[in-house]
Amino acid sequence: MKINVGSKNRTKLTSVSDAVNLYPKLFPNPEIVGVDVEVELFGHPKDLKSTIEGAISRARQAFKDCDYSFGLESVLMEVPLSKTGFMEISACAIYDGKDLYTGLSPAFEWPKKVTDLILEGRADASQAFKQLGLTHHDKLGAVEGGIIGVLTDGKMTREDFMKYSILMALVRLEMPSFFAE
Repeated sequence: MKINVGSKNRTKLTSVSDAVNLYPKLFPNPEIVGVDVEVELFGHPKDLKSTIEGAISRARQAFKDCDYSFGLESVLMEVPLSKTGFMEISACAIYDGKDLYTGLSPAFEWPKKVTDLILEGRADASQAFKQLGLTHHDKLGAVEGGIIGVLTDGKMTREDFMKYSILMALVRLEMPSFFAE
């Protein structure tokens, strides 16, 4: 079974592979292929709607000569009553050529100074972490573990973080009888 992912980012490909391998009946012998897609240059998304739209766009664009395509996107989303007022989540969209299946990950806060730099439009997440001396990497999203790996001292990785959004998107696909209209 061929599964395209709307990105060639290694952490996203690993997340999809780890998730689909939990579903051998649904995805027998999966072949995971990264596909370059056109991504709007909007910086780091800052609302849930644009993030889900980005994941859907990635999934739809990647749907070429495959059984399923996956799109993953992350957002710094406003969350009332949190310390910084914002949390990072990941959205997944799965496309089968007809229907879309979406899911979200858990959420976490970033350091306030990182959040402020992003909201002020002065940096994306990787740039903010580097400017503040919290990492030496230029692109944390492509580094094993990602930002959440840094913040949890490796207890959770970016691969696992995104995998949870994929698992949530798979709920309707795995149990369609529960959602019959």
